[in-house]
Amino acid sequence: MSNIDSVILKEFVDDSKGLITSAIELLESIETDFSKVQMLQRYVNQMDHIMGVAKNLALLVPKNHPLVLICDYTALCKSVGYKASQISDNADFYYVCVALLLDATETLNVLISNMDRTVEQLKKNISSTFIDRLRWVSHQFNENFQASAPLDRQPLKQDEIDVLMKKLGV
Repeated sequence: MSNIDSVILKEFVDDSKGLITSAIELLESIETDFSKVQMLQRYVNQMDHIMGVAKNLALLVPKNHPLVLICDYTALCKSVGYKASQISDNADFYYVCVALLLDATETLNVLISNMDRTVEQLKKNISSTFIDRLRWVSHQFNENFQASAPLDRQPLKQDEIDVLMKKLGV
């Protein structure tokens, strides 16, 4: 299915699963405490790490490889996490975002755990309810919310987020 060494892919999966476990624990620890909104930066860093490694490995595989899906999916998680970390005056929206990120990260765990399947098979794990919630949350952020950290070369704009969602089958 790919031109990538199975040992390297297994190391990616194992490393990613560790980061996902840590991300879920972090989200669970802050999900009911709006005062911890800045801790979402740690979540963003974890998603950024997974995305970065997946992007590098995706250079070695065909465009229909699950690694490409992982890149797009983690980019969405990272973007929503980063935007949510900037919420300053709406605790209820923060709680919705953290709940969405928990669902997204649990789904990411399923995707990572099933890298031996096709992209079409993996997309079946991304529910339409989740996509609807992601779309709604994404559109609640106005232009005052940056989509990525200032150090990133190309911040994601809403239309770029919409393109990533389309690639996921939305």
